[in-house]
Amino acid sequence: MANFAIDAVQAMTYDAIVIGSGISGGWAAKELSEKGLKTLVLERGRDVKHGVDYPTSNMNPWDFPHRGQVPLAVRPEYGRSFLREETLHWAMKADEQPFVQEKPFQWTRGYHVGGKSLLWARQTQRWSDFDFDGPARDDFAVDWPIRYKDLAPWYSHVEKFAGISGNKDGLPHLPDGEFLPPIELSCVESHLQGVIAKNYKDRQLIQGRCAHITKPQPIHQQQGRTQCMHRTLCVRGCPLGGYFSSNAATLPWAAKTGNMTLRPHSVVHSVIYDAKKGRATGVRVVDANTREMLEFYARIIFVNSSALNSNLILLNSQSDRFPNGLGNDSGLLGKYIAWHNYRGKISAQYDGFTDKRTDGKNPSNGYIPRFRNLHKQETDFLRGYAVGVGGGRGLTQNRQGMGLELKENLLNPKPGPWHISGWMMGETIPLENNHVRLDPNQKDKYGIPLLVTSADWTENDDKMVKDYMEQLPEMFTLAGFTNIKAVDTHSQPGADIHEMGGVRMGKDPKTSLLNKWNQLHACKNVFVTDGACMTSTATQNPSLTYMALTARAANYAVSELKKKNL
Repeated sequence: MANFAIDAVQAMTYDAIVIGSGISGGWAAKELSEKGLKTLVLERGRDVKHGVDYPTSNMNPWDFPHRGQVPLAVRPEYGRSFLREETLHWAMKADEQPFVQEKPFQWTRGYHVGGKSLLWARQTQRWSDFDFDGPARDDFAVDWPIRYKDLAPWYSHVEKFAGISGNKDGLPHLPDGEFLPPIELSCVESHLQGVIAKNYKDRQLIQGRCAHITKPQPIHQQQGRTQCMHRTLCVRGCPLGGYFSSNAATLPWAAKTGNMTLRPHSVVHSVIYDAKKGRATGVRVVDANTREMLEFYARIIFVNSSALNSNLILLNSQSDRFPNGLGNDSGLLGKYIAWHNYRGKISAQYDGFTDKRTDGKNPSNGYIPRFRNLHKQETDFLRGYAVGVGGGRGLTQNRQGMGLELKENLLNPKPGPWHISGWMMGETIPLENNHVRLDPNQKDKYGIPLLVTSADWTENDDKMVKDYMEQLPEMFTLAGFTNIKAVDTHSQPGADIHEMGGVRMGKDPKTSLLNKWNQLHACKNVFVTDGACMTSTATQNPSLTYMALTARAANYAVSELKKKNL
């Protein structure tokens, strides 16, 4: 009987466990498996195989029974996100993981293999020292324990593998990377680019760096991926692998090593801590189909289930040593949650370029890197915002006339005016009262406590939106745009889908949870490298930084494991 028990434990034991299969989890799986570690990847949702499980990827608009709309009778079964016929396969059922909104909060999740790596906007800008220095320089949050030089080689590492297109723009506050040829700006975007360059010394409009393969390299061919065809159907899942996702790149790469075991339908309950050994020994999992509680064991554990779920798992990982959550000696677990401010929007039209049309579609967009408070504090708010910019020219139908005249008008639409839009991505300041915690009474269908979200906008956010609403119309007016409409959408926190913090990095265990290697200060064999680890948010899209942090931490973990330090 004893031997049977030992054999059972050995069958559930791996060198490493990765919780989550999204952008950061996929990178952890790749790096750990590639280095020879037997790695278990746990995903709470269903399996999604690249190129096979993208049911709408090649469908035409007329192929959808309801022309893209989800029937009213079906909508109550799902949450708020991805409620279109072409993306309903990504939508989460309403009962899958309810949460308590102490204040209004929009929490978008990707519960399937690949997670939100199949759903992201694919924008990939590096951070600079200006961003890593920010908290210390501007006296908010805590100082980052790393600087750009620590992450620069890892940015290069993940960029080469993922395939990032862009220009060498030479901006110190937005470092250049390992780029494939850029995607072109449209003529109306180029026009705005020229106007900004002529009228401002401190502002630039560039082509956004994006995770689309524009010229496949041998490493991408080895992955079985090909060039982006500009179909702009990305959110359905790309069977070509034209954009980077865990499903197209990191997970298949990890699987080829023979060292990865992928287990979908595995809802992680908590991390197991052994006080005698002074380390985590495994993970408790609820099988989503059978509701059976299982335990898996490993020497190192990577928590990559997206920011808020990673907070939930660690908060629920309670023991005599850590009664308030794993590694939570500081009492700060779940606190200092932040996100990006997308409230500001602007749109306009341009009456020029009537002899030009866009040839094909653009899967990316223009980008104005942060320009406020860059070299000095010049406004009444801290930090700043970047701006996404997109412009094009559509067709308009003339629905006048009758009979043959009407038919001719409908079949021969004419180009309308050029349009252009912009959206802000502002840095929010992490605050202690913006937090998540466990509900003491309510649990989900898996027996896991519900997460309570308590986060709100601040006066700093309001002032930032006000500045955006002044600066963007000014730039648009100088460009000769008309019908300019700038609005504050007053969207809920979290609507940007860039939740960060709660398990922040730092130098001092009294004011942070993780060290410079993304290890829990108080439990060295547990690493957190998704959005939960972020000390501040900067203004760049965060996914590239998650990837680089994960690759760096995984390689360090393997090194420490070999030295028998873990």
